[in-house]
Amino acid sequence: MSMSSYLSRKFRHFFHVVSNVRPLYWILSYLVLIPIFALLYWWLPDTQFRIPDGATTDYGSWLYYSIVTITTLGFGDYTPAHGWAQAVTALEVVCGLSIFGFFLNSVGSMKSEIDVESEIEKQRMVHEAGEKEKLMKSIPAVMHNLNIFLAYCYAISTPEAKRSGDTADFNPDFRFSDMYELYKPSGLPIDHSRMPVATRLLKCAARTSLCLDSLQSRVDLSLWPDILSDCFDFVANYQMLSFSDTAIARIRNSVPEEKGMTIEEVERNIARLIGSYHSVADAQQQKELAPAIELYHFVKDNGMLARKIEVALTRISTECASRPD
Repeated sequence: MSMSSYLSRKFRHFFHVVSNVRPLYWILSYLVLIPIFALLYWWLPDTQFRIPDGATTDYGSWLYYSIVTITTLGFGDYTPAHGWAQAVTALEVVCGLSIFGFFLNSVGSMKSEIDVESEIEKQRMVHEAGEKEKLMKSIPAVMHNLNIFLAYCYAISTPEAKRSGDTADFNPDFRFSDMYELYKPSGLPIDHSRMPVATRLLKCAARTSLCLDSLQSRVDLSLWPDILSDCFDFVANYQMLSFSDTAIARIRNSVPEEKGMTIEEVERNIARLIGSYHSVADAQQQKELAPAIELYHFVKDNGMLARKIEVALTRISTECASRPD
């Protein structure tokens, strides 16, 4: 490295350092120099200066002279007459002008920093407004899928005898034995098929998972970390359920089929086994119920996640609707 490039690099580093010093510190340095140089003038012999007739030479007089010197006012009443006085006076002027220059440079650096932060904040607000607009457009479709999924969670976790009226409020505290009707139709007003409720639930879970995965790709959900986390967990839970091949057929095939037993009879045996165990801990003793237990955990976990996402999206919609344009 050549000497010129080395000095250039050191010079840039020096100005980078002094530019990052806050203006307040330069002001304090400027003020601190005044009494320090006043003390130096006080220590010098009076013969080093031309002092007006009748003027005093106490510390207060030299403090006045230091202020006049560092501010470059130069009234001319006190003047340096000889070498040491002239040298100290010149040094104070140079120090004062240098600190004032560094102060202006620091103010300019601070203004640039404020402008950059302001521009970043402006871009952040524009980005947030754009993502919120995209989220608002996506909310109706997402809410529709979540509501249907929660309805099927309610249907599979609430036997028909325990249902009340037309309300389909999913209760995440349901028992394992409450799932014994998983092979019966859901009985929901939105379901006109005769498919088992477990089959309809898994089909709906696939659509809901795809909808939430699409939402994550279209909207920057990092602005809403709770929603992002819940969407990710919902999709991950469904993928694990799907990859483990936990389907209705697997639950059905897990129970030994006796010779000549029909599918309906196998399903009734599964329902009887599920209904005989109130808690998952007891049901785990039966290996053939492992797929049904896996489905139980999926309904419980993803039902709670769906409700949390639904509540969060409803809150955002309400806030946007109540906010004036």
